Amino acid sequence: MTPKTLTCHVESVEDLTTDVFRVHLAGRREAIAHAPGQYLELKLDEEIWVPFSIANAHVDDGIIELHVQHWPERSNSARLREILVQAAQLTVRLPNGGCVLDTHSRRPLTLIAAGTGFAQMKAIVEAALANDHPGPIRLWWAVKSPRDLYLESLALEWAATHAHLDVHTVVEDSEPALSAPAGVTRHIGRIDEVLAEYHGDVSGDDVYLSGSPGMVYACIDTLAPLGLDPERVFSDVFAYAPRVPLIPLPDDPAESVPLAPGERRAEDDA
Repeated sequence: MTPKTLTCHVESVEDLTTDVFRVHLAGRREAIAHAPGQYLELKLDEEIWVPFSIANAHVDDGIIELHVQHWPERSNSARLREILVQAAQLTVRLPNGGCVLDTHSRRPLTLIAAGTGFAQMKAIVEAALANDHPGPIRLWWAVKSPRDLYLESLALEWAATHAHLDVHTVVEDSEPALSAPAGVTRHIGRIDEVLAEYHGDVSGDDVYLSGSPGMVYACIDTLAPLGLDPERVFSDVFAYAPRVPLIPLPDDPAESVPLAPGERRAEDDA
């Protein structure tokens, strides 16, 4: 689908935590069609477009959901918050991105998100469930502290109602473990280290990752010895911060990738 520039109405702005808010935009149904995992760009002014994952699978209802991390100390973030709260309409450009769910694949899904990278995985999970994906579906959500699991209730609902979907929450701060409902496993530590300890063979999986380049490539290096197929791993990071080779040879470590300012999505800072 070729990206289009259009005007959307701001339907609602809802605080999920003190740092994350959810935005619903409404537009023409045919104009906002997108594949699960794609993102849009929101116009702040003539020079600045800010990318955000579309947090819902397209169901032809004319609604787009965004999860926005608010950083009060960053001028663009504060300005974006003000615009979203006050504006009745916004200019967006969509769809963008090639990290999309392969709806024809019936391979197991391993979905790995950091922070508000959960938004991209939410759209992928919704589409997979709507497409009767047989599973297993394993969602790994990494955050700094428990309060950053801003839509944990939804993830717990998925785990409770879909036996083939497992949720793993990974909290970096060492805090007392929270209770874990059925279908949910809680971990403390860094996501790549937790994956190394708890994840099994991924040779038959489709793997999707959403986070910073450092996080994504650390996870890839962890999963590579577990059978990761470079043809079946997907992330937007590959487009704006490519690494060659994607999976380094044992005696030939991959070249580090410099980060380009302004080329990260909001969730990539998690």
